[in-house]
Amino acid sequence: MTLVAIDKKNWAEGLTAAADSYRLFGPVKEKDCHQFKALEKGQAPDLDMVNTRLSPKELLFPQSEVMLEYSLDESRDDHHIMKEAAKDYSPRAVVGIRPCDAKAVQLVKLNFDTPDVKDPYWLRAFEATTFIGMACDAPLSTCFCTSTGCGPYNAEGLDILVAAHDDGYLAKIFTEKGQAFAEAAGWNQATPEAADAFMAAKQAAEAKIVSSVPTDKLADTDLLALHGAPFWDDLAFACLNCGTCTFTCPTCWCFDIQDEVHGTSGVRTKNWDSCMFPIFTVHTTGHNPRDTKTQRVRQRFMHKLKYFVDKYQAGIMCVGCGRCVRQCPVNIDIRRVCEKMNSFAPADACVAQS
Repeated sequence: MTLVAIDKKNWAEGLTAAADSYRLFGPVKEKDCHQFKALEKGQAPDLDMVNTRLSPKELLFPQSEVMLEYSLDESRDDHHIMKEAAKDYSPRAVVGIRPCDAKAVQLVKLNFDTPDVKDPYWLRAFEATTFIGMACDAPLSTCFCTSTGCGPYNAEGLDILVAAHDDGYLAKIFTEKGQAFAEAAGWNQATPEAADAFMAAKQAAEAKIVSSVPTDKLADTDLLALHGAPFWDDLAFACLNCGTCTFTCPTCWCFDIQDEVHGTSGVRTKNWDSCMFPIFTVHTTGHNPRDTKTQRVRQRFMHKLKYFVDKYQAGIMCVGCGRCVRQCPVNIDIRRVCEKMNSFAPADACVAQS
């Protein structure tokens, strides 16, 4: 690990230099919010943002992605043959990603990169990307990242972690990919004496996290008993099944595959989907095993806070970014749901049924 100092002039010049070797992405202000976008030549990421409305997961897992193309024109030799759509997997860097979103990438990787199945589209994009994180010195009141194995200065999933310092930045370089980007940017002023300042800033940022959730009992709670807990109807009462929580969440990975044909040209696309949508589980027979709102709300929270915990032993499927808390139109709060699930005892269900 190397710690380097970067003044603001060298920061901008470094990004310009790195753009010769990398496609750069970063947070950009659009109207009243920030989103991760491709940076134009000479454009700097807006690091004054607190957090983006949508996570940068779409850089690896686009909302709609063409996987295959084909032609139905029988005059062509290649008619009815599906071919992989051309994509740009040249080196790129995401500059300004928050530590919570970088950790979310690692959780999503558990699904897209398994010993048995590997999603080539997600993995190629992941392997082409260098992650340059921006430490979070002003967490929001809805942030609870320190309860999820993360934190404002968490390094998991990052190649470089940048933190504001005096009139510039300090950057910790963790990986070979990070070192290659730093060399391309000309960031090479090593400053080991700044380690204490970096650690002090980390501790100060963590102390500003005012929200927490208990998760210590989730793994030991009986799955079927929790599935039958008496509180699910109450939790689901206000839900609109709008899917805002799943689309804003950096760890949600559900998708659907559709074929679209216009004339004789066709494409097969992978599109974001949501377990909160009524048609998500509709079978071709018309049967829907989760046809009620309560079942869908329970599925979402059981997946994030119980099924994932049991399957991967990697904590909960949440990084505490608070996006779903801030953006749910009816104020359903995953922190309160987690508290209920974590404190639930099977005896509670027995009492409710008696």
